[in-house]
Amino acid sequence: MEVLVFGAGSLGSLLGGLLARAHDVTLVGRDPHVAAVRADGLRITGVETLDTRPAATTDATGASADLALVTVKAYDTGTAARALATGDYGVVCSLQNGMGNEDVLADAVDAPVLAGTVTYGAGLVDPGHVEWRGRGTITLGAWRPADDAATAERIAAAFRAADLDAEAVGDVRRRLWEKLAVNAAINPVTALARVENGALTEEPLAGLARSAAVETAGVARADGVALADETAAEAAATVAGETARNRSSMFQDVSRGRRTEIDAINGYVADRAAVTDRAAPVNRALAALIRGWERGAGVGRSGDE
Repeated sequence: MEVLVFGAGSLGSLLGGLLARAHDVTLVGRDPHVAAVRADGLRITGVETLDTRPAATTDATGASADLALVTVKAYDTGTAARALATGDYGVVCSLQNGMGNEDVLADAVDAPVLAGTVTYGAGLVDPGHVEWRGRGTITLGAWRPADDAATAERIAAAFRAADLDAEAVGDVRRRLWEKLAVNAAINPVTALARVENGALTEEPLAGLARSAAVETAGVARADGVALADETAAEAAATVAGETARNRSSMFQDVSRGRRTEIDAINGYVADRAAVTDRAAPVNRALAALIRGWERGAGVGRSGDE
């Protein structure tokens, strides 16, 4: 299978490198990482050590593939969608944080769209070198009724052919909302408090994180997705405990003075709460605080977004 990975950061590079064991893979990213992969291949260390040689480019205009995996930050989804719209793809699959990405892609591309969640851990060490920090799972599902569920199973099988743990599911929207609850609880709280994930397993931060997760579950139900409060709260607490020594992606972004994915996480919850006539004061406050930091750091949304 020909696979194009749009967003060769840490996760995209890891997935692309692992998929290259069984498929024809092209990474789309930025230099100097792309230049290093093109020259010397991609080195993966950590859980396993291996060297792979996917193709790599900084420009996907007019490209084609059986599968396009989108792994960019949520605020770059529009850019990815416009680039993918110039090419020809059998399937487009989002493996991103936050919500709203799939709708942006579906509006732009003439292909079935899959949504997915992924728990593989990765970190970009140097150009051309990614660290595999933890085994995980990948779940995939059709985003719209018109996107045949059999397509999700076919893509999951392609992942499994490269020894990745993947399954096709029929409740992908609920899975995405549950993941959103986890991210809404962990990301902004750790970023604002400058703490590792484990700090959210005890007070004073545990209650705040739980409130964000429970609010998210309520908004999910108002949006037609059956997600129980306790399911969301337990998922957030479990992830915080299992990744106790990790720094969340939003904490890393804030530490490095980079834009965050707050709009697609807590901002999305607050926006959907308004549309469905629910209150989400905790998510709204967390979104406002992170957006305030972004504005002060000069890394917030640009005027054309």
